[in-house]
Amino acid sequence: MTLASLSTLQQIHVQQGHSLAASTPVDMSRVAAIILGGGQGARLSPLTATHCKPAISFGGKYCLIDVPMSNAIHSGCLMIYIVTQFLSTSLHKHISSTYRSGTFSPGFIELLTAEQRPNEHSWFQGTADAVRQNINYFSEAPVDYFLILSGDQLYNMNFQNMVKFAKETNADLVVAALPVAEAEAKRMGLLKLNEDRSIVDFREKPQEKDVLDHMRIPEFTLKQLDPDFDKSRQYLGSMGIYLFKRKALLDLLKTDPREDFGQHLIPTKVSQGGVAAYLYDGYWEDIGTIESFFKANIALTAPNPLFNCYDDKKPIFSMHLHLPPPKIFNTQVHHAIICEGSVVEGAEIINSILGPRTSIKSGSVVRNSYVMGNDFYNPPIHTERLPARLVIEENCILDHVILDKHVWIGKNVKLINKNRLKRYDGDGVYIRDGIIIVTRGAHVPDRFVL
Repeated sequence: MTLASLSTLQQIHVQQGHSLAASTPVDMSRVAAIILGGGQGARLSPLTATHCKPAISFGGKYCLIDVPMSNAIHSGCLMIYIVTQFLSTSLHKHISSTYRSGTFSPGFIELLTAEQRPNEHSWFQGTADAVRQNINYFSEAPVDYFLILSGDQLYNMNFQNMVKFAKETNADLVVAALPVAEAEAKRMGLLKLNEDRSIVDFREKPQEKDVLDHMRIPEFTLKQLDPDFDKSRQYLGSMGIYLFKRKALLDLLKTDPREDFGQHLIPTKVSQGGVAAYLYDGYWEDIGTIESFFKANIALTAPNPLFNCYDDKKPIFSMHLHLPPPKIFNTQVHHAIICEGSVVEGAEIINSILGPRTSIKSGSVVRNSYVMGNDFYNPPIHTERLPARLVIEENCILDHVILDKHVWIGKNVKLINKNRLKRYDGDGVYIRDGIIIVTRGAHVPDRFVL
């Protein structure tokens, strides 16, 4: 989701002494980030059949968790906890291979997995419960603030600005928020503010018309908005990014035993007071469905994508693959991202992403699709989990397709959703939200048509 204009909301903050831009660097040495590794991720199934959401490949060469990790690091937040539970092995491997604290750095990256404890016998039951079950680790952290982040969102954000705002307002909790339209509002937590930007009401994913009417941006704010502001965005939606004072978080986890931040603990804290909204004015997307995941990836192929991966000063960090440049011949390429190690022979690539080590043979067309690539050119060992070849063979057509890693597409295959299905379940081939998904390790036989 994007914003047409938030300039006036920014001016409101400035007028009240709450500048959104940190004119001087903010000391982040007393801030720790807690990145939530996600639960089962049912709405992203079948991509989550083999790994958790933050470990899913994004943009060709990244994992989703690289986004919050990179934002935290660029903001100077170098003490990072990552809380994981569901299918987390591939995520742990990625983190350990990509991020290493320096010998003389005060920062650290600590993986906290679900583990059996003397008085606990259950898995994490929600976002707040995941933090609560690790409270012994957090209570020992030498910090004044905890920054709680999701492992599966896209944004470019300087958290120093949010910390500065928290100190200026002296809020116990700051919730990052942005204006959204009604369709988006129904799947988000909504904030209602008073004139000093304090949050006076919070509703998680409201569906009822009277509640939605109650949570609209108040008239006193709308009157001050820029004339170019998108009037359809009449709600303030929570981005799921929370900045807690240390004591406020630890006390809240102890006094409210329920499981979820958005549904339970944030409303509790709002009722107690001391909660403010930090208004964000950039790109943000929550990767909650196959459709949102697909659209966010394909959007990267545009000439000037809203999510910026091409900033020399603030790159998105990821694993170094040590691969050769892509090799492309006799191929037509239009608006595409082709990652290192790929070999494309006599094909046509349109509005698509080809991940590392993608191999495509002559006569094939890949259109409006995300091919995640492979971790190796040829399977290192014969196994039922891997096909014999990792390639898109001759004369295939792929349109609106997500190809997970380690897939073999046989000759003359057509994945075009010819019947315009919204949902389909097959052997390694699925349709969700009208988008075809070929799952990790699948072999689609010659002349298969869907």
